[in-house]
Amino acid sequence: MTSPQVHHPGLQATFKGIERESNGIVVHEYRGIKYANIPARFERAQPLNSFEGAAVDATRYGPRCPQVDVDVRHLLRIPQDFVIEREPEDEFECLNLDITSPPSAATQGPLPVFLWIYGGSQAVTFCSAASKICDPIKLVADSIKSGQPIIFVSFHYRLNIFSFGDGEEKNLALKDQKLAIEWVRNNIAAFGGDPENITLAGESAGAVYVHAHLLTGTPVKRAVLASGSLYLSNPLPLEKGHGLIASLEAKVRELGQPSLRQASVPALVRALEDCKVNSFWLQDNEEFQNWETKPELVEEVMIGDTEYESVIWRNGIETLDAATIAGAFERDPQWGSKLRNLYQVVADRPTASKLGALDLLHDTRYSLPVEIVSDKLQAASKQVYKYVVDQVNPWQASSRAHHAVDLLFLFGGVDLSFNRAAEAVGQEMRDRWISFVNGREPWSEGRRFAFGPFGESKQITEEQFAARRRVKHMQVLREAGMRVYMPIVFGVSAGKISLLN
Repeated sequence: MTSPQVHHPGLQATFKGIERESNGIVVHEYRGIKYANIPARFERAQPLNSFEGAAVDATRYGPRCPQVDVDVRHLLRIPQDFVIEREPEDEFECLNLDITSPPSAATQGPLPVFLWIYGGSQAVTFCSAASKICDPIKLVADSIKSGQPIIFVSFHYRLNIFSFGDGEEKNLALKDQKLAIEWVRNNIAAFGGDPENITLAGESAGAVYVHAHLLTGTPVKRAVLASGSLYLSNPLPLEKGHGLIASLEAKVRELGQPSLRQASVPALVRALEDCKVNSFWLQDNEEFQNWETKPELVEEVMIGDTEYESVIWRNGIETLDAATIAGAFERDPQWGSKLRNLYQVVADRPTASKLGALDLLHDTRYSLPVEIVSDKLQAASKQVYKYVVDQVNPWQASSRAHHAVDLLFLFGGVDLSFNRAAEAVGQEMRDRWISFVNGREPWSEGRRFAFGPFGESKQITEEQFAARRRVKHMQVLREAGMRVYMPIVFGVSAGKISLLN
């Protein structure tokens, strides 16, 4: 195959990419393009505006941020013999992006741009293109086949303590992402993309970041919030961050390092592992004041959840006894008993109580936020397309339609031909998302779309939706309000999240 090239006068660079094929359809890829420089640890990155006439090798994936090693196949139930090559990591070279496009994008353009932010509890890279699980080649190839070509862009950003910082510069991941988005707006035209027609999308922590961008003025036309929003991981007071920083500072000193800022990369990763820090959060600042009432600056939004999002707390909830779970509900004298009974939490019924706690986590962190965010957007005359993913895991149906299972369907990076129902849902999902990125209705506005179960995808009525989610529970939660239910949620979930469930 030939080696495609893009000459970019503005960046003073010629990018040499690779040509790939999916089901007979050719796509071009440009990998590992650096978009910003990190001057020092915990410092704000600076945009990279010129390659000074260089011929840039864009044939290999760039390094990701250093992190605790997590087997991303675990949660997704991907067979153990599916090989994922170890990805390179580099603290200062991790701000890079990948572009996947139709081969004729430069002459066909300007094409709509699908800009993807991966998740991973703001701590790890959960399914990059390099892992093959979220390889975008099928999405782009299907877009060409359907006559609705798109350009797909994804990027790495700082994670865990490298993003969280040591108390000075904060929310570095969000700032890195803003630089990546701005790079795309400034430079994607040379690759055939339309900088005024960007769909910003993310899953889980990626969707948390997407929501944050919509509220803080990052200019995009459309957005997808897949299994996440700021209601999943809301900005927390700076004081909470001080406690985490102090514990990690103490650990690196115990490991013989002078400080977080001066510690070696292996020591920082070891500290994260030893302190069992497997999730992070955005730190509250003036940008996020009254974020619940701020308008999302976007024209159209697709938003939805999977049927069993709360699986990521399952192992942690299993460590609690029923009395502890029931006690968390009784913190509120007015609503506690009502919510406890609603979720079948009884102090002497351990199994029912644990299941009830998981249901509460799903409803408060995922399903109810879909409705809250959608209502706010619709009140502002924005177009909203709601969906549910109810297709079970293709390898282990008893795992249900769990958190992140939609990544398997959307990208099709792991062969699903052994499971025709899963494969059919994947094809339907790609087709609908491609239409949305192209500015077309993925389904009727005001209706909800269901991907699965049993390989069937269709529009559903609100009555049918009520048979799939706990609608009446959500109505009670809304009436009680966040100030009532969030302390209960923290009471049963603090420190309990894990991607290894």
